[in-house]
Amino acid sequence: MKNIARLALFFSCFFTAAFVISALARYFHIRIEAVRHLPLRPETALPEFIAAARWAGSFALYVSLLFALSFAARSRISSPVSIVLLVVFAGGFTFAVFTAVERGGFVPAARDTGKILGGPGLILSQQNNTIVLVRGPAEENGPRAVSIPGRPLIYQEEPLGQGGTAPALPPVAFGGGAPWFLKNAAIDFSLASGRFKSRFEEGPVQFFAYLLPLVLLLASLGFILRLGRWPLANLFLGALAFRGVLAAETFVNSPEVQDVFASLLGNSAALPFAVPLLFIALAVLVDLYTFLVFAARKNGEED
Repeated sequence: MKNIARLALFFSCFFTAAFVISALARYFHIRIEAVRHLPLRPETALPEFIAAARWAGSFALYVSLLFALSFAARSRISSPVSIVLLVVFAGGFTFAVFTAVERGGFVPAARDTGKILGGPGLILSQQNNTIVLVRGPAEENGPRAVSIPGRPLIYQEEPLGQGGTAPALPPVAFGGGAPWFLKNAAIDFSLASGRFKSRFEEGPVQFFAYLLPLVLLLASLGFILRLGRWPLANLFLGALAFRGVLAAETFVNSPEVQDVFASLLGNSAALPFAVPLLFIALAVLVDLYTFLVFAARKNGEED
């Protein structure tokens, strides 16, 4: 009983910390991306923070479940108990986060005019092409010097492209150097948060009908963190499994797969529950496999 209370406390603290830290990190990432691209338009800080908090909700769900399962394995808490507890706590915390986030969208946001990076002579480069803004980013359609490999330097007093509009400017060379696998994971978390948002807007029943089967599937993968005697290696394998679930979640919710479900179910009322039922079926298969392996090991020890 003491270990179960420790697991509940661990998940609560870890989810809260992961949510706060990732929300702040995502917010600063959104702000940096906003000031990197020209022309710079006035932005509102609150919508950006809400978008960051929504992204952090899905991120904290995956990360806190992963580390809570690792904690349960190291504390020798039985799989059924840890699964039930984590499904309840993960569902409750995620619902609380999205309730607070979506209600925060009704608060009037203060305008933030933003700050332009750089001044006169700002150099922008992309694919070996270089553009120098003579008067700086404050006049992105002002005179500019363009350097193209193999050609003389071009000076444009009034840059015009097709349709009489100025060509788009490349982003400011600041940030944007994250590895591709981190960018892909961030995109998948953004898509996951969007699905949670749409389910939340449909009502609590639709939200929990999608969230709880997903949490059940993730919690059922806790057997991976009990495979070997090295917790760090088990944690790495668990992270790979969770990444696979995140990618699979994106795949089964893609328009192409949803069209397949619609053709099979005939656009019936069961269509919104197709993906959650798939999660439940996979969780049952994983739990059945875990039970059979445990029973086989126990019989082997008795023999």
